[in-house]
Amino acid sequence: MRLGLALGYWGRGPDPGQLGLVQEAERLGYDSVWTAEAWGSDAFTPLTWIAAHTSRIRLGTGIVQMAARTPTATAMHALTLDHLSGGRMLLGLGLSGPQVVEGWYGRPFPKSPLTATREYVEVIRQVLARKDPVELAGRFHSHPYAGPDATGLGKPLKPITHPLRASLPVLLGAEGPKNIAQTVEIADGWLPLYWSPLRTDVYETSLTGLREGFMVAPMARAHVCDDVAEGLWPVKAMLGFYIGGMGHAARNFHADLMARMGFEEQARRIQELFLQGRKDEAVRAVPDAFADEISLIGPRARIAERLELWRTGPVTDLLVTAPDPHTLRVLAELNS
Repeated sequence: MRLGLALGYWGRGPDPGQLGLVQEAERLGYDSVWTAEAWGSDAFTPLTWIAAHTSRIRLGTGIVQMAARTPTATAMHALTLDHLSGGRMLLGLGLSGPQVVEGWYGRPFPKSPLTATREYVEVIRQVLARKDPVELAGRFHSHPYAGPDATGLGKPLKPITHPLRASLPVLLGAEGPKNIAQTVEIADGWLPLYWSPLRTDVYETSLTGLREGFMVAPMARAHVCDDVAEGLWPVKAMLGFYIGGMGHAARNFHADLMARMGFEEQARRIQELFLQGRKDEAVRAVPDAFADEISLIGPRARIAERLELWRTGPVTDLLVTAPDPHTLRVLAELNS
């Protein structure tokens, strides 16, 4: 099981300590580093900065939101950074949800998310292959564009720049069972948002027929500390925000996933509290057991014991959000 460092997205501004953390991760043998985007900082620019200050560690977007860019624009970003980094790019994509897609990006959330995702990936594959001009008679991503307001002058094109790798890995962030199953079919890897090594049966059917080399790369908070309850608080805060605030009361993919993992009553209560503006109560309502299952928190011996659980399933890459170099070092030692 390889280790990766997940930096997430910026808050109020960039974290001045992140570059040093990445360089320490590279020194310790971490395989990859991942950036994210929501409705603030983008994912590609920090990776370019990191690429210029590292030499080996692979560079992943975890995740790029599809609504933010056309598939050809995303492919351009990926092939450019792949060249600049010497072939270290890992392209992680996600559909996000209606609240963000329509509220921030000002675009309609696709009525058929599976089709929209499949078309998006197909266009990117065509760009990276650079065999023929990009052409797709799609429902959401037609190339050339052929909508009712088209001029009819659109011309199929292929990239001027030759991609460094036609095989640049494409990974998808997927939560629903059908979306995960399609990810196994069309992508090179899967980026689970929540992964519990105690509940792998939740995904068993969707992960049938994994190909050799397919990446299963969940993200998990890691922190070597003496007080488990205190260490779990940032995990609970993240869960409270995602489950309570990252979606509508009637359509929240994160809450639905938590429900499928056996915490339905608690997920609905977190939503209810968060949407009432009682955010602190929503965080306190996150079960410690759930937060603990999806993270690696506590003293070294406890983390060592729990890390073994992560090795027993299909996980190929553990992407950790770690607040300090000490935690990175302990995980590298335990995983060696």
